[in-house]
Parts: sequence; C-alpha cells; structure tokens
Amino acid sequence: MATKKITKAPLIVETLKHDDATRKNIPTAEYQSVMAKDEQKPVRVEYERRNRDLDPQLVWRGKDEQDWSNLIVQAPPLYIQEKVHPKVLIDDLKRQSEKTAAPAAQVDLFADFNGLPNTDAKTEFYQHDGHWANRMILGDSLSVMASLAEREGLRGKVQCIYFDPPYGIKFNSNFQWSTTSRDVKDGNAEHITREPEQVKAFRDTWRDGIHSYLTYLRDRLTVARDLLTESGSIFVQIGDENVHRVRAVMEEVFGAENFISQISIQTTSGFKTNYIGNIADYVLWFVRDKTKGKSHPPFFKKGFELGEGNARWLMFEDFSYRGVSAAERRGEVPIPANTLPYKPGDILSQGRPKEPQPFQFQDKTYDSWSKNSHWKASFPQGMNRLAKANRIHVAKNSIQYVRFHTDFPVSVHGNVWTDTGSGSFTDDKVYVVQTNTSIVERCILMATDPGDLVLDPTCGSGTTAYVAEQWGRRWITIDTSRVSLALARARIMGARYPFYLLADSREGQIKEAEVMRTAPSSSPTRGNVRQGFVYERVSHIMLETIANNAEIDVIWDKYQPELEALRADLNATLGSAWQEWEIPRGLPEPDDVLGWKKLKIDSSSRTSDAGQKAKTLIKTWWDARIARQKEIDASIAAKAEFEYLYDKPYDDKKKVRVAGPFTVESLSPHRVLGVDENDELIDPNDPKVAERQAEYNAERNFVQIILENLKTAGVQQAHKENKIDFTSLTPWPGDLVCADGRYREGTEEKRAAVFIGPEFGTVSRPDLVAAAREAGDSGFDVLIACAFNYDAHSSEFDKLGRIPVLKARMNADLHMAEDLKNTGKGNLFVIFGEPDIDILEAEDGQVRVKVNGVDVFHPNTGEVRSDGADGIACWFIDIDYNEESFFVRHAYFLGANDPYKALKTTLKAEINEEAWATLNSDTSRAFDKPKSGRIAVKVINHLGDEVMKVFRVV
Repeated sequence: MATKKITKAPLIVETLKHDDATRKNIPTAEYQSVMAKDEQKPVRVEYERRNRDLDPQLVWRGKDEQDWSNLIVQAPPLYIQEKVHPKVLIDDLKRQSEKTAAPAAQVDLFADFNGLPNTDAKTEFYQHDGHWANRMILGDSLSVMASLAEREGLRGKVQCIYFDPPYGIKFNSNFQWSTTSRDVKDGNAEHITREPEQVKAFRDTWRDGIHSYLTYLRDRLTVARDLLTESGSIFVQIGDENVHRVRAVMEEVFGAENFISQISIQTTSGFKTNYIGNIADYVLWFVRDKTKGKSHPPFFKKGFELGEGNARWLMFEDFSYRGVSAAERRGEVPIPANTLPYKPGDILSQGRPKEPQPFQFQDKTYDSWSKNSHWKASFPQGMNRLAKANRIHVAKNSIQYVRFHTDFPVSVHGNVWTDTGSGSFTDDKVYVVQTNTSIVERCILMATDPGDLVLDPTCGSGTTAYVAEQWGRRWITIDTSRVSLALARARIMGARYPFYLLADSREGQIKEAEVMRTAPSSSPTRGNVRQGFVYERVSHIMLETIANNAEIDVIWDKYQPELEALRADLNATLGSAWQEWEIPRGLPEPDDVLGWKKLKIDSSSRTSDAGQKAKTLIKTWWDARIARQKEIDASIAAKAEFEYLYDKPYDDKKKVRVAGPFTVESLSPHRVLGVDENDELIDPNDPKVAERQAEYNAERNFVQIILENLKTAGVQQAHKENKIDFTSLTPWPGDLVCADGRYREGTEEKRAAVFIGPEFGTVSRPDLVAAAREAGDSGFDVLIACAFNYDAHSSEFDKLGRIPVLKARMNADLHMAEDLKNTGKGNLFVIFGEPDIDILEAEDGQVRVKVNGVDVFHPNTGEVRSDGADGIACWFIDIDYNEESFFVRHAYFLGANDPYKALKTTLKAEINEEAWATLNSDTSRAFDKPKSGRIAVKVINHLGDEVMKVFRVV
C-alpha cells in the first residue's frame, strides 16, 4: 500500500500592531500646502544648560560662550513621505502566486495608518491621535527630536535611546556615499557623502576637531534626555578614542549619579600593531533617574569546568559523593553517568545566636556556637529540611550546603561582553558602520518591555529599528543620510521574524499553563503586545527556599514509615544495624569475604535465603528512597523562584512575522534662521556676534561661494561630454534668481537664470515654480536650480511654459569651501534626471508600470535621452494614489542586495519563485486600474535621491 504523503500546512504571515499606542496626526507631504502658516513655521524650543556649580565638568573651546545662554533649537514640522506596510507587499505576492485577487485586504491593512475620528481630522494637524505606526525620519536629529517633543507630545515618552555617533572626528569613514558600496575612504573625493545635514553636523570638525564633536554630542544628548521617561535609559556606543570625553559629557547632561555602567564590547579579534591590539568598543549606559530605572538582567547559559566553580564534587545515584578526580579534570576520562556536579558552600553566617544550636546529622553533632556563627537555615526546622532534601555535605569536622550546578544554570552578563564580536552573528553587513545586532538587542532587552518606545538618532543601516521590531518594541529612527534610510527601509521591508507567543493570546495562555503546570487561564484576550510574550524561564533554587519549604516534611512523613519498616526487616535478615545513610545499593557475592567485612555483616548471616531476601529488600528500599528524593526535588523546583529569559520567548512554528506598518518622514523644507536667547534674529553685523562667529563658527557668504564654484566647475550631466560650461556668470538682483549665466548650445548663446537653494534645507516644488516664473518674466531661456536636496514632489516639475527647469544637485564639498579644497572640483553640480516611465496595458484590463531608466538633458544638443535602469536602487508604486498620502503597495529592488532573501527561504512553499522574481524587475506586476484614476511612482537611486511622478490611469 502506498504511503500517504502528509501535506504541510502553509505558514501564516502575521505582524504585530500596537493597538494601545497612538501618535499625533501630522501632515503628509501632499498636505503641506494646506497647512496653516503658523503650523508651517518652526517652533522655538529652549533647553536649560547645566548648572556649572553642581559638579566637575569637561571644558572645550567655545563651551563658555555656548553656556552664556540656553540651548535654542528650532523644531520644524515633520511630513510623511511614504506609508509602508510590509504585510501588504507579501500578501500581494501570495495572491500573485495563487493567481487570485482579493484587493479588499489591502484597503483594510492600510486602515492601520488611520484611526482618526472623522474625515475632517485629516487636515487638523497635531489635534488628534491616530493609530501607531513606527517611524523612519530624514533630518538632523537635533531638530527632529525637538519637534517630536514640542509638537507631538513625546516629551517623557521614550523608554530607550540607542545612540551610535561617529567614533572619531574624521568625516567620510563614518558615512556611506552609496547603497552599492561600503568601501569608504577618507580623502577620496568620490566618496564624500552628499547629505547636507551630515556635513552641517560635522563641518566644524575640520577646524575645531574634538571641540566641535563634543558640542554636537552635548546638544543632542540634552534634547534626547528631554524625551526619556523617568525610568528610561540611553546607551551611547563609542570607541576608545573618545569614550572618556563622552562619559564626562554624559555625566554633565544626565548627572553622575545616574550612571549605570561602561560596557566593554569585543568587536574584533584584533589587528597587528606595534603596541597592543584594540579589540573593543564601549557602550555608556545612563538612566534618566536611577532610583526609578527599568532593568532586566541579561542571562546566559552557565557552563561548568570540572574541578572548578560549581563542579568540584560529584553526587551519585545512591547519594554518595566524591571529589572530581585529576583525570576527570583533565578530560582524560568522562565522569560517570547520572552524576550531578556540585559545589559545597557555606551553611554558616557570621554572628553567634542567643542560644547554642547543636545540629545532629548522621550520628554526629555540629555546633555553630563555637565558631561565633549561626546556621543560615532556621534552627532546627530549616536545617532538618536541608538534611531531608539531601542538601548537606560532610567535610571532616564540618558540614556544608550542597549547591548543584543545575540550581541556577545561568549567569548574568557583566559589563564585559566577549560574545559580540563580528563573527558572533550572521547578519549580512550593508552599511559601513553597521552595529552588531547582538549588542543593540541586549541593550534594548535590558531596558525595555514589549510595547515600549525606542529611539535611534543615528539610523545607519537600521539595526535599532530592526531589533526593536523583532522584540515587539515601537521605534523611531532618524538619520541625515538618504543612503542610510534607503538601506534601512529595504532591510525592514524584507525582514523576517519569529512569531513569538503573546501572553495576551489564547495560544499564549495555553503555553503559560503548560510551562507552569497549571490550568489555562479563562480570561478574555486582546492580543495586547504590552502584556509581553511567553518566555522560557529557569528555576533559581536557593538555600532559603528549601529551608522554608514545608512540603518537604509532608513528603518525608509519607515515605518514612515504609522506609523504616524495610530497614528494620533488612537489618533483621542480615543481623546488621544499618542506619539509613549506611544502606548499600547492593550486596557482595557470598565468597567476597572482604566485601562482607566492610559491610560489618556476621558470616553466619550469609545464607543464600537471607542474601536473596536482603537483595529484594535493598532494591525495594532504594526504589522508595529514590522516589522520595525525586518528589522532594520536584517540590523544591516547583516552590523555587524563577527568572524569565527575556531573550528566549516561545514562538509559534506555524507562523512567520514581518515588520509592522511604518512611515517614512522628513523635516520641513523651510530654512531655519538663527535666533538668540531673546528670540530675536541674530544680526551678523553685531560686533560681539561677529567676533564670536569669527572665532568659533566662521560664516561664509554661501551664495558667493556657490557662484564662484559654479562658474569654475559648470553643471555636469550624466555623461561626461554633456556639461554646461558658463562663458559668464554675473549676479542678478532678483527675489529668487541670483545670477545670470551664459552658455553655448551649439552655436547659439543661452541665458540661464540661476536659483540657489538654502545651504541646509530642501527645495520644494513651490520654490521651483516661483523661481521659474521669475526667470520667464526676466527673459531667461532656462532655469538652473542648484540645491543640496529636492523633495520628491518637485521631481516631475521640469518645465514652466517655455522655461525648462534643470535641477542640479550640489556636491557636499561645497559646504566645506577651503576645508576640502584639495579633494578636487569635478562634478560639484550634477543633474539627477527624471525617471523614464511607461504605463503598459496588461491582460483583463489591468496595467503594468515599466521603468526604462532615467531621462537626462543633453545641453549641447538640447535633447533628452534615456539611460538604463542600472542607477536605480529601488522603486515603489502607489497603485491607487489619492493625492493625500503615498502608500507603498508595490516595491521593486534593482540592486544586487536582496532584502527579501530570508523571507524567500521561509515562504518558499507559500510563494513561488516566479512571484519572488518580480521583486527584482524594472516592470511591475499587473494591477487593476485605480479607482482614483491616478497612480504614483517613486524612484530612488543608489545615492538615496528620490523622485516621484503621478500618472492618470483611466
């Protein structure tokens, strides 16, 4: 008969939602234009500086001047650029694999982003609370954190901050310039990051070195402290170069009394050096208020080395014991089977009792009085229970407590972590300074519970967000780098996690009852993440719990009559006078004279009948004796305290989890003007201000520098032969247009209006429209906009009437002026072309989107050509764009890195290879025509630049 094939049930894809948590309703990028003017303006937030009389302080250049006033931070609004729900993408792939359609499920899932009371609330910003979604924010962490605190009410709401600032004061080695390469070298002009906020944060480093670095850190730590709950923790990862300075700054901001630990983390096996190898970084742990801090001890499985620690003695099945032999200690011979390693420990405590406490054990009396001590267990009851539990070790003239290795088989990690080196986990590294997952994981698990909020001011590759998502924590991650967010977004979208059993679920109640050997709870469940998971746990058996366990007496009394009767019968049969602890496991052979002599048995009692009966009695006695011991041991384990292993929750093997909903956000594009402590605009002509700035924060004429470099370097297109070289460039007295540039197109001279965006800000579509209108009114032929950043909505604006609009992205070299003068002037102004996108008809009235590449304007011919899709890292589609927010309903990744690698392996039975292959394509899967009549396509290149186009599809 043929064997029936068992079909494995398909894995269920789930996600975690934080139903009890909310977040303020903030505007999407689409709603920026309808915001009230006062809401669009940055909010001034003031942070009190330290009281210099309180404690010693670290002093650096410029600090005294900074302490003249409080720290003033401008908090602009945040705008949602994308709404991402990874489960939507997986569900769509499953439908593609199954060739079925169920579009309604997507609508329901995107409702996770809503939760507002009514439709009008969508534009009543900061007034309503909606469903929680995790957050990935582009911008300077100083402004972002201030905005979260002041505008969104997150002051005192963050449980944990993990801050991984640059370790030194060199620039490029801390930042990754492209999603395609982690090879970053200082001094290589091609590898200079193009992120203006990053350059702003570290620009002064070239001039003031560590002084600017410490100012940068102190400002951000001050704002971060404001976000922490009273029980909250902050972890700062730092290298040995600056750990001592950073600790001093943290003591100034958080108070030396709130310092918890300086953790050493092994990162490598070391490099060859003339001196001693540096193999460690450090994590500085402070809490907001040490008296209220939250902490869970991080346990690890405790090994044992024979002859050392808790494994110096061996106890056998007959409860006899001996020390570990030298051969066993060296590993030359194994220890006997069914033996328990243990260590004899103190059973006495200092201090003589009021009265003597003579304790009789195995026909010998032991006294604590003479040693000026008392028994650790209560006398006589507790001591008798230790004896009944077989927990007393006899050593010459004293007794000790038997502490088995299994009594507490784990230890707490100290502040030296040697298991976190680069080879200790298997995550592929995608970012130049990516932190080991295990380090962040341990810190978050020590300081938070499921549902708590975790913040990371330096996102990098998104390790903190990745770890927080895995362990059911809410997260906000911030970075100034578009490359970082592009990598982090892909990592979170493709992440695969175990589905941990929620304590507040029926499956969790059943598992908890199984672990605790109790009946399952019948209380209703809601799947609340804040109730935590069902965790593995270990017993923590201590002398006190044994001495206070009254059940030991009950078990002893239950077995004692039977054991005593068997012992009496055995002694009568053999003519012996054995006490309980003297009964052997067996009898010698009849002719073993020496063996019988050791047992002190008279030779006349060695008849065959008596010997056979004695063997039966001995076996029966030992069976009852072992049964009693097992029951006592079970009682001890059941009554013992236990410790939760917070890094070992039970998981449901029938489910797999993907990341929950999150949003991608950015700061307001508005330029922030400097204000003093009196909330007045800083006048650069003020002699005092000019003197301070000349010494500590030298200003340059930004527009003048840009024009000088623009005239020298020109504007580079994608191809080397296509470059705008100006024959002249003169200032122009316009509102937005600041220069009149002349260049040749063939044999004809063209006039270009030059618009220069803010030094530390983003140019939006309204800015370009206004500048193009001004250029047209003034008779220019073309508008050349120069900016460090453009928002995604400006991407499709390339012409206003007869005026073409060229958007040149400026290289970050231009922030540094003379500081980086040796890195070359090539490609200082580069135009990122528009994506070339086709809408294709598909079967059954559906459509597809094809990204052909990027359109590039060629100034020598005036033509627009299309390059291939090689320069595109990823692209997203909102297949039913409502002009209110961009939902990522389709995602495609064209780079070499595959963010869905882990999920492909797990869900290979649920989603076929053909469906997975569509994720790495320049052509989308077919989808129904949108009800809104519009779709939006967002394209991101390897440098993190984003462009978005909206298409009408009917």
